[in-house]
Amino acid sequence: EKQKSKLNSVLEVSPTLAKMHALKEQFRQIFETTKSWGDSITQLLDWMYDARSYFPKSLGTMVRWFGEIVGYFDGRTTSGTVEGINNKLKLIKRLGYGFRNFSNFRLRSLLNWHFSISSP
Repeated sequence: EKQKSKLNSVLEVSPTLAKMHALKEQFRQIFETTKSWGDSITQLLDWMYDARSYFPKSLGTMVRWFGEIVGYFDGRTTSGTVEGINNKLKLIKRLGYGFRNFSNFRLRSLLNWHFSISSP
């Protein structure tokens, strides 16, 4: 309740920020509630038109990746898990600078996700 109160007071002071916040919530709602692929794309395009003056850089990115973004509506899946795994592996690689061989890197990676470790 305290955070909602703070948010409301900020939104009252800045109409631009209030509009940006409303657009953000509308964007989230498109991805959470729409069921039909066609309706999703229509709503997303309408949102992009409304948001063009508030989020110009974000819209440029969305235009470049529109096919991939719209792909979410086919099966409601993302590549977030794979991206997270790749990010974790890069971190392990950076932290393991100086590993003498690949099997040490492999061991460290498998231990991170609690996989059983067997000899190669």
